[in-house]
Amino acid sequence: MKHILALHTSGTISMTENDAGDVVPSTNNPMMAVPAQLKDITVSSEEIFNLPSPHVTPEKMLALSQRIRQAEVDGIDGVVVTHGTDTLEETAFFLDLTTPSTIPVVVTGAMRSSNEIGADGNYNFLSAVRVAASDQARGMGCLVVMNDEIHTARFVTKTHTTNVSTFRTPSFGPIGLVTKNGPRFFEKLLQKGMAPIDHVVPNVYLIKAYAGMDGTLFDALPKATSGLVIEALGAGNLPPATLPALQRLLARGVPVVLVSRCFNGMAEDIYDYEGGGVGLKQMGVTFCQGLNGQKARIKLIVGLSSGLNGQALAEYVNNAVS
Repeated sequence: MKHILALHTSGTISMTENDAGDVVPSTNNPMMAVPAQLKDITVSSEEIFNLPSPHVTPEKMLALSQRIRQAEVDGIDGVVVTHGTDTLEETAFFLDLTTPSTIPVVVTGAMRSSNEIGADGNYNFLSAVRVAASDQARGMGCLVVMNDEIHTARFVTKTHTTNVSTFRTPSFGPIGLVTKNGPRFFEKLLQKGMAPIDHVVPNVYLIKAYAGMDGTLFDALPKATSGLVIEALGAGNLPPATLPALQRLLARGVPVVLVSRCFNGMAEDIYDYEGGGVGLKQMGVTFCQGLNGQKARIKLIVGLSSGLNGQALAEYVNNAVS
């Protein structure tokens, strides 16, 4: 019999709709009750914190990571984290980067509160527990299980504000499905590194580029800035008016990481014009392969918190598969 630890953090999966139709936190988390269908799996539940996901910080993510690492030491067979969907992908990716892959770690949530018609929380939780108890899930990195699909934390993203099938993996798709007979995997990640950090570096920012942008936002960043991620245009380009301010940041030693704001594809140094990717890379901007802006920020935080800098930091952030 497998022993799964369920760590509950609140979010829509544990909230209820009040008489006015507003979704609010519940006094008693309905996910704390073990579903009757899990007779062959022992589930222990802990409410590690009770926060809507916009309230979750990297410090809270670190607390989750440390609890999961302790669970592995204690002999737990797998961990399920219930989480609000707004920042679910960031927490899941943080866990992917900072916890071992020897036991399954599965993050799930819901798009409908527990008392709404068609509430998806119980079903997603049940599916996540089944995946966490699967021998196939070992060594797969942190997984996100929603709506019968199994995604890697590394590439999954929220694509719709309210639809139950909101979590998608652009370019690659899910790596498995949850069937009536249990989870089935069809793909796996190339490799996975792990950084067991014990603190998180603050003041890492994310800015999105737009047509007509100048350097105002870059110059407005505080002196204590530890790092910056830019969601650039297209394949990895910026308006030329941003370049002087960007150069000032780089001269201060601030690591600057660039991704594309596009939904699919990756940033590359292709275009050789003022503000183009070729010149940005020559300036010292690090191109991040295959991650979106919010995940590149998480990876930059983890890299900085691991003590990496210079070329070692650039190589760590650039490589999306380690």
